[in-house]
Amino acid sequence: MGKRTEAGVIIVGSGFSGLGMAIQLRKEGREDFVILEKAQDVGGTWRDNTYPGCACDIQSHMYSFSFEQNPNWSRSFSPQPEIWDYMRGVAEKYDLYRFVRFGQEMTGARWDEEEGRWHVATASGDEFVGRFLVSGMGALHIPQIPQLPGLERFEGRQFHSAQWDHDYDLRDKRVAVVGTGASSIQFVPQIAKDVRELTLFQRTPPWIMPKPDHEMPEWTKKLFNKVPGVQRMYRNALYWMLEVRAIGFNGHAGVMKLAQKIAKWNIDKNIKDPRLRAKLTPDYTMGCKRVLISNDFYPALNRQNVDVVTDGIAEVREHSIVDSAGVEREVDAIIFGTGFHVTDAFDNLEVIGREGRNLGKEWATEGMQTHKGITVSGFPNLFFLLGPNTGLGHNSVVFMIESQIRYVSAAMRLVESAGADGIEARPDSQAQFNSDIQRKLAKGIWTQGGCKSWYLDAKGVNRTVWPGFTWRYWLQTRKVDTSEYSLVGIADTGEAAKESEQPSVPTA
Repeated sequence: MGKRTEAGVIIVGSGFSGLGMAIQLRKEGREDFVILEKAQDVGGTWRDNTYPGCACDIQSHMYSFSFEQNPNWSRSFSPQPEIWDYMRGVAEKYDLYRFVRFGQEMTGARWDEEEGRWHVATASGDEFVGRFLVSGMGALHIPQIPQLPGLERFEGRQFHSAQWDHDYDLRDKRVAVVGTGASSIQFVPQIAKDVRELTLFQRTPPWIMPKPDHEMPEWTKKLFNKVPGVQRMYRNALYWMLEVRAIGFNGHAGVMKLAQKIAKWNIDKNIKDPRLRAKLTPDYTMGCKRVLISNDFYPALNRQNVDVVTDGIAEVREHSIVDSAGVEREVDAIIFGTGFHVTDAFDNLEVIGREGRNLGKEWATEGMQTHKGITVSGFPNLFFLLGPNTGLGHNSVVFMIESQIRYVSAAMRLVESAGADGIEARPDSQAQFNSDIQRKLAKGIWTQGGCKSWYLDAKGVNRTVWPGFTWRYWLQTRKVDTSEYSLVGIADTGEAAKESEQPSVPTA
């Protein structure tokens, strides 16, 4: 029998979402929470992704907590080690490590209607019981490895970019890289100069914009340190600059086509071989898939030891890969840059709500649906951070997280002030929210752009992205509107169920 631990709030995950939620609770004087973390340190995706060249593709002065700004970022787009250090520093500053239970991977959760409590099971056999359950697991943590015919026969080394094998020396090896997404375009230039041969298997080329990265001058760091208001102004300028990009993603294809011309210029400038240029030029409208940024990916593909293959993989053999054109290439290692399970991440997780409802099965059959990306009808006191349709293609998701942690905290206070057992979204509110979201997404570039992407589920429905400006999402989450919710375990919501106000201005 495992150990049983009781807490007021159970937070799952210690990335930006989990840490942000914990800090919000501590600010309110709450210490009745635990953070369940499957690994041995905090950091989420910035702990796991240690591949060469890993860095953020949103400026770090924006991709950080508004209440915990860092004046000392070394670059505009900081590398992974620096972001991870920032997160660990934040966890230490707010004394969060004592709340974290490391090596505790959630395997399932069950709502007990009589107790009004969530029972969370972990892989270690332990049980955590709490009134509120907050999922801060994020979307990019379960590596997606394609089921290639014969892969199990391969006798060389193989690994996913998010599980980088640092013990394997790539120097002078024949390496196959599968996938050309956000991770691949960062690590391919780093390893291309060391390997003997690099074969890049590309299914669909991405649109890649030049990366406006630069070192942060020492004088700016000093200024940010001495006059914090200046950094706030710089951050706000970044926010609105990034926010404008939402126009192009949401029904204004002309804006994207203008940006597409810059991306096309980026290809033409860097790739002189017309055959390679044709392989690397997408046939869909920019924005349909994630727009990437890089200054060194295209130059790396010009190297003599790099080959881009657009024929699919037909078979993997003991020491080689055969493409769909019948060409066999000997390889010593296969690296998968194939992304993560996003829209199907909960399919195999047992989350049981009221009346035995199984969240994974419902989402697998009906698609991922929540209210505001945070709550789910039939699952009281269950909250998602960066849940369905709150991901972004144009700005920092940390802004979304901060809106959500304030909203979740307000919902918790509402439950406690009402003397209720729990709170859950009304079915009609949730249905209306999803109807509105999908109507807007239907006009967006993700639907109209002529491609398939990880934003879409198996039925081709976008369950990932927020359609529109982030300030509109902030407005929607400023307060918990009780007309959209039911309080569980209380006869009369009455006066106790007044709307819970949020701050009056958004914090960028």
